[in-house]
Amino acid sequence: MPSHRKLGRPTDQRISILRNLVTALIQNGKIETTEMRAKEVQKIVDSLIGSAVKECDNFTSKQVKVTKAKVDKSGKKVTVSKESKNGNKYEVVERETTTEMKPVDNPSRLAARRAAMKWINKVKDESLVNKLFDEIGPQYKDRNGGYTRIYKLGARRGDAAEMAKLELV
Repeated sequence: MPSHRKLGRPTDQRISILRNLVTALIQNGKIETTEMRAKEVQKIVDSLIGSAVKECDNFTSKQVKVTKAKVDKSGKKVTVSKESKNGNKYEVVERETTTEMKPVDNPSRLAARRAAMKWINKVKDESLVNKLFDEIGPQYKDRNGGYTRIYKLGARRGDAAEMAKLELV
């Protein structure tokens, strides 16, 4: 018996649909799709959130050197005039070096993040893997599974496919 539903699609299309649905669910917190797709996405998302919960506190902090552009009172970058070897003059942004404490993942957390990247598409403005491990994982820390819920909505008009709403609990 196969471990997943075929959803009437070739493998590449099926994986693409599931990745898009997983990405949308993590980004928005809820999606509306067919019942069979919702059940497949529920399995994937529950396992991703489970690994995020397991690796919730598995990181250390480390001092890292960070360079930032110097900014004046009005918020503009401070520039310095320099001259090249052949006599050309150009402007360079002046930078300052500071040290900051940054979280660094331990190896098992890093492996879990990379496994999550398999199912989460890249979104232009935000890192959904960071959202999964830094916001959603700690939110469900006290819960032992069952991170998603399916509501059946009835038949879709047109093709009578059973619709469902999948949301994070």
